[in-house]
Amino acid sequence: MTDKDYLSKLRMPTKENPLRILSSACLLGQFCGADGSSYGEYPSVLKLVSYENIRLIPFCPEDFVFGTPRETPDIEGGNGHDVLDGKAKVITQTGKDITHEMITASLKMLEIAQKNDVELAILMDVSGACGSQVIYNGSRFSENSVYQIGMGVCAAQLDRNGFKIISQRDYESIEILYSKIDKNHIVQNDVKDHDKHEWYLDYFKIT
Repeated sequence: MTDKDYLSKLRMPTKENPLRILSSACLLGQFCGADGSSYGEYPSVLKLVSYENIRLIPFCPEDFVFGTPRETPDIEGGNGHDVLDGKAKVITQTGKDITHEMITASLKMLEIAQKNDVELAILMDVSGACGSQVIYNGSRFSENSVYQIGMGVCAAQLDRNGFKIISQRDYESIEILYSKIDKNHIVQNDVKDHDKHEWYLDYFKIT
């Protein structure tokens, strides 16, 4: 089932029984980014805060294990699933191996998702922890940094345990979500999900 199929089949939430959404804490404005910021504002996600039929569960797995501020983790030798399978590692910009700590963070995020019976996760893309579609291949601070298609460690942990994930850049999917929670929402039909963006298609040479 695709993300959009899943979202279109979501139940209609109410104030008494709100839709349970796990979110990267930075997307909701918490100052938990590696540099101590929230990485800017993400209106499409922040708008969710205003709905009484949504229960948001914010969590930053990196802050949980490393605190804030901290070095930025990226994946070397594969993606988040590869890390969980012991085939790749997580490194910082100074080359420190933090694979064990990141797996610990992923298990905590999974615990929170399961405890709250979340129905959807909206996570910060490109993150070595929360990325759901695109992450760096090796440190983003290297001279020849490149992207790869794949999930971060924590997103991969949620994914392999059956949780549906979208990113803050999946605008078409987010429009479907708002149509489910707000009967007055006017859907924007000209927006695209991350993997349909011209940048994505061009960078990864997808035709």
